[in-house]
Amino acid sequence: MVITILSIAAIIAAFSISKVFASNKQKNMAVRGALLILGILGLLSRSFVTVDSNEVGHLKRIYFAPDLPPGQIIAANGEKGPQAEIIGPGFNFRPLVRILYDIEYSNVINIPEGQYGLLTANDGVPLRSGQFLADPWPDDKFKDMLNAEHFLTEGKGQKGPQSTVLRPGRYRINRYLFNVETKPALDVPTGHVAVIRSNIQTTEDCPDVLSTTGVSGAKVATPTVPKGCIGVVNEPKPPGRYYLNEKAYVVTIIPTRLQTWVYKGGYNQRTINLRVGDDGTISQEESSKEVHVPKNAADKAINVRVEGWTVPVDMRVVVQVHPKDAPQVVASIGDLQRVEDNIITPAIRDILRTIGGAPGRRVLDFVENRDKIVELVEQAIAVEGEKAGVTIQEVRMGEPAIPPELLVATLREQLAAQLKTTYQKERDAQKERIKVERERATANQQTKLVEAEIAEKAAVHHKNQLRLEGEGQKLKLIEIAKGQQAQAKVLGQERAMQLQALEKTLDAAIKNPSIVKVPHILVSGGGTSLEGAAAILGASNLVKSTQGIKSQSKK
Repeated sequence: MVITILSIAAIIAAFSISKVFASNKQKNMAVRGALLILGILGLLSRSFVTVDSNEVGHLKRIYFAPDLPPGQIIAANGEKGPQAEIIGPGFNFRPLVRILYDIEYSNVINIPEGQYGLLTANDGVPLRSGQFLADPWPDDKFKDMLNAEHFLTEGKGQKGPQSTVLRPGRYRINRYLFNVETKPALDVPTGHVAVIRSNIQTTEDCPDVLSTTGVSGAKVATPTVPKGCIGVVNEPKPPGRYYLNEKAYVVTIIPTRLQTWVYKGGYNQRTINLRVGDDGTISQEESSKEVHVPKNAADKAINVRVEGWTVPVDMRVVVQVHPKDAPQVVASIGDLQRVEDNIITPAIRDILRTIGGAPGRRVLDFVENRDKIVELVEQAIAVEGEKAGVTIQEVRMGEPAIPPELLVATLREQLAAQLKTTYQKERDAQKERIKVERERATANQQTKLVEAEIAEKAAVHHKNQLRLEGEGQKLKLIEIAKGQQAQAKVLGQERAMQLQALEKTLDAAIKNPSIVKVPHILVSGGGTSLEGAAAILGASNLVKSTQGIKSQSKK
């Protein structure tokens, strides 16, 4: 400001000197020229602005301009006050710019990756009645929106929060007109979809959601709307990153993966334990423990009243929301947690109690016919899930807490059967062990066994040999006796006896030659040759032996 005053003073002085010092014309011209140059240089120094590459120059008119109209904040036609025009980077020459305007510098707007810029316009056309966000700008008009002069004049931009947002990047915008607030972008993870509830209307053809009603037994009323209408949009966003104005759109993330809701715990489980004594007797002992509800469980186990007994039943329900059904879930219920709490949990409790406690149902059916019960529950709960836009993929029943009194008889029978099987196996094992020991001992005595076996076979062979020899001797004697009887019939009894004696004598002489003695007396005769032989034999021991036999036979 001081430089500006001095420059103007120098110019005025240059014109004044020519009148005051008219006598010395040459000298006056020199002084006047110097002062004029100084004045012009001073004014020129106030006629340019240098803006850094990372900054934006903002102008605020101070002098020689009309006042702004009432209600207007940004001057679009050169009025006093903040100007719509901004100064770009580099050297900018504008006559007397630093005299007529105050110049302010602000940093270039930088929107980092993963965020977006939420804009609020401080000036413009007022919002319509019932409107809380400015109309969105088309993508091809986005640059025009950031031009404050166009925004306030031809563009007829609206004052207040803007629907259009700044995506990641660097922006040189008028900070007098726009306030910028960074917000995180919407990231839809894998296995999820984003259901959008729109608060603004960008199209004219929209249905009347207030007339949407539900039908008894049908799906829950789902007032979903097409894209561009106010309400829950019927087209969910798949996994990805989106730059959605949080004031214009409310996002609900719905998982599309399988969800498991467990109903478990929250009861006192009693058991009767059976024990087998050393003598084989079975005794029983009762015990109990508290089954707690797991942290990730949807709720505690479902108590079913059957035959006067309360049976806690653990259940597991596997559900899935298909992407096309996600808007229905949000529009009708709100989110998946509300579906679990308000739809599925009450429904499965009621269904299981109705099916499990039906007339004629027994407690042991939860053990013996559990597949049939699960099938009935799954069919019924699938209908309730479909109404809310949830697909029931699977229903499974856990181990029901059957009163132990009902299981004792069966357990004792099973234990007795197991003991019987065990004893039989032990007996078989002992037999097998004895067999192995016998085979081992047999192997160790193999040499002796072979010798004994050979001796046994030899004895049997000798026995057979003797038996055969005896039978042969018997047959021989029988035949000899038959021959002697026939001989006796022919020769007579006495002659036959003599002949037999002679045969025995000859046989004995053959076997024992020493018994034959030659006589000391020589006998000769004129008769036959047998007489000499008879004389010799008569004097020998053989004849005497024969005579002894003969005499014994006569006696």
